[in-house]
Amino acid sequence: MYLRVPAVGLSFSFFFLAFYFTNKYVLSILKFTYPTLFQGWQTLVGGLLLHICWKLGWVEINCGSRAFVSWLPASALFVGNIYAGSRALSRLPVPVFFTLHNAAEAVSYGIQRFIFKEQYSYTRTSSVLLMLVSAGCLPLHDPQFDADGYFWAVIHLTCVGCYRAFQKIQKSTLSDLDQQYINYVFSVILLAFASHPTGDLFSALEFPFLYFYRFHSGCCASGILGFLLMLMSVKLRSSLSPAHHVSWSFLAKVITSALSLFFFEISMSAPLCICFVTCGLGEALLVYTEKAGI
Repeated sequence: MYLRVPAVGLSFSFFFLAFYFTNKYVLSILKFTYPTLFQGWQTLVGGLLLHICWKLGWVEINCGSRAFVSWLPASALFVGNIYAGSRALSRLPVPVFFTLHNAAEAVSYGIQRFIFKEQYSYTRTSSVLLMLVSAGCLPLHDPQFDADGYFWAVIHLTCVGCYRAFQKIQKSTLSDLDQQYINYVFSVILLAFASHPTGDLFSALEFPFLYFYRFHSGCCASGILGFLLMLMSVKLRSSLSPAHHVSWSFLAKVITSALSLFFFEISMSAPLCICFVTCGLGEALLVYTEKAGI
């Protein structure tokens, strides 16, 4: 057991780093900014691989028609999460994206605290406030401020926060893999239909790297890495405690953000660094609350 914990956690961290670096490369370096196609491709690959694993008996999926319909609101939020997240990541540096992404915890907290009257410790409240303040201060101190990037990041974090709250409030009998399978199916269908009205379908035909191996390999890698990251995330949640999942997620974000400084363009400033550190402290405090069970 003790040997398996770091093995699963390190695998999760590796796939997390590789997935976000690949996505950032395709979205920002190659500038393939057609999210209905890019995210539709990723969810199609993920859905097919998960379906194959199910048919081979490697994983178990049980989602009847009633469970499928009951999970559709969450699947709609999932589509909003990946669509807006793709647009935001294409325009924002990786550390900025993760700092804004962490503010989703404030959305989830607000829904459960003020709408469903759940009680939380002062420590957890403090961690949420630190992450919210750091995200709120970013636009004021970001030398590369991009209004569209921040706009889509806000939609992304809102969808993520509402999705997490829905998961906790509904208390569905669906397993993590059941939920993800429904998300994949719904996403592929919705994004396929949305590709034409959004203009992505025909605009992508003018993409300058459409027939280059770098683009093809990047897209293939993003789909496969997204699926493997999902499997590792599910394994972390199912076989280990929630505290372990939060801890490894925090570590993966720190490593990915730090290494991204050497591979992708970012203009640093002292106030911006303070925002990153404040967000890190908030997430570290969240890890502490999970481990302490408060």
